[in-house]
Amino acid sequence: MIKLWALYFDTIRYLKVIQLVNRVSRKLKPYKPNHSPRPPRRKQGSEWLTIRHKSPKIISKDTFRFLNVEHSVKHKNDWDSEKLEKLWRYNLHYFDDLVAEGAVERRDEHLDLIRRWIVDNPPLRGTGWEPYPISIRVVNWIKWSLSGNILSEEALQSVSIQIRHLRKTLEFHLLGNHLLSNVKALIFAGCYFSGREAEKWLETGLSILSAELSEQILEDGGHFERSPMYHSLIYEDLLDLINLFVVYPNLVPAEKIDHIYETAKKMGAWLQVMIHPDQEIPFFNDSAFGIAPKPNSLFRYAAALSIKPHVVSDGISWLRESGYIRLQRKEVVLLIDIAPVGPDYIPGHGHADTLSYELSIRGRRTIVNSGVSTYSFGNQRDWERSTAAHSALEIDGQNSSEVWAAFRVGRRARVSNIFVIDNENEFVVEASHDGYKRLPGKPIHKRRWTLSDQKLKVEDFISGSFHHAISRLYLHPSVSCVRTSRGCGMLKLSNIPIRWCVQDCDESIVLAQYFPEFGKSEDNLCLEMIPSNHHCGVELFW
Repeated sequence: MIKLWALYFDTIRYLKVIQLVNRVSRKLKPYKPNHSPRPPRRKQGSEWLTIRHKSPKIISKDTFRFLNVEHSVKHKNDWDSEKLEKLWRYNLHYFDDLVAEGAVERRDEHLDLIRRWIVDNPPLRGTGWEPYPISIRVVNWIKWSLSGNILSEEALQSVSIQIRHLRKTLEFHLLGNHLLSNVKALIFAGCYFSGREAEKWLETGLSILSAELSEQILEDGGHFERSPMYHSLIYEDLLDLINLFVVYPNLVPAEKIDHIYETAKKMGAWLQVMIHPDQEIPFFNDSAFGIAPKPNSLFRYAAALSIKPHVVSDGISWLRESGYIRLQRKEVVLLIDIAPVGPDYIPGHGHADTLSYELSIRGRRTIVNSGVSTYSFGNQRDWERSTAAHSALEIDGQNSSEVWAAFRVGRRARVSNIFVIDNENEFVVEASHDGYKRLPGKPIHKRRWTLSDQKLKVEDFISGSFHHAISRLYLHPSVSCVRTSRGCGMLKLSNIPIRWCVQDCDESIVLAQYFPEFGKSEDNLCLEMIPSNHHCGVELFW
């Protein structure tokens, strides 16, 4: 019982007062829908730049595919069936298919779907009326309208009712990416409609956005939740806003547009540094493929809005505020996580992945973290956030940060003693964290990466006492691994032979699982190394 209360205390003590107050007020304050007549439409100044970088979500008239799972939605109650995972239901209410590839050919289905949603989801009833689904749905409906489609009078009135409710229920209890989505919807509606009420939506949205961008987007361009996936989603949000301000010129002050433009430019540069040579994101914190648009699609969108791409070359790219480092030597890219688990007051998308890393050789992923397949409360979610699911070091079966209850974090690892050295023939990065200092022996973990043109050496050092430690090296599913002699073996990546040898440890090759997308798993291998004392290391030669 004492341990449980300590976990609650170490989780709650970081929250902001506004989060705690908002959590209480949301439960106590009753909300009623506002059915007042909608504001008039605002006349467009120019055409919406239509960018379609999402896959279709409608399989047939009543069947949808989200998170690699298909379900039928034929009846009114199906929209909010408890048989469906909460995140799946969220996606159902987003209406992403309106802006997906091939949407023009599905116009009639979209008209029917909008009509069905309005009839089957009366105001304030069910998942669809939570602030986050409202935010994404309203933006998608407006984008669909700006792309040359006609929203019915019924739909326009529904948008107004949804936005009025959203303005009263902004997610100040969560903050972070949720609040940014909320204010994006307010801005879209404030531009799309005209009149005094719409001006209030726009003013509220712009005011909160300016403050939140300054808070959430770090100086190096990274989003403060340290998730490449959510970073990409918010980057798209800013590009959409820039697009919107072109459609409705002279509506938003130039200095606010400049702030958003410069922030988007920094976010694009950050993303260029963080992607693998395969042009996809790494799996640090909550990150998976298929949720955010692909980076290259976002870069094309940015270029169409006159945001020039950032070019990443060989060398060391240190995103100091975010806590990520990219080492690139010729055809090898190493991405290193020396970041905090997330902002103290909103670490819900954080993993216990401190000092983990991912490696690509000749354009192919070689060493990976395990990824994310679910947000549902339970053992699978717990494991995917654990230290054991990452190319990291685990001590005494504990997590480096106390991740729990799907989106909670108790005590967090803090990184210190960071050294980054650029020698003529090799790059060296070294960092320590105190995530295990809470254990009886107060162990501190230090990791050193040394990268040259044809070799990577990763060493783990543990100070203090401990009973058992495991350093894991997860391999991409396309990589095979065999032992050729005691402490040595071969990796094979396509036609690339890679020799490995371990030092000061016992090693084993175990079967594992890789989760590149929600609802999807692939078999892979993991090289587990058990230190014989306070040090172990592994070298890869190619």
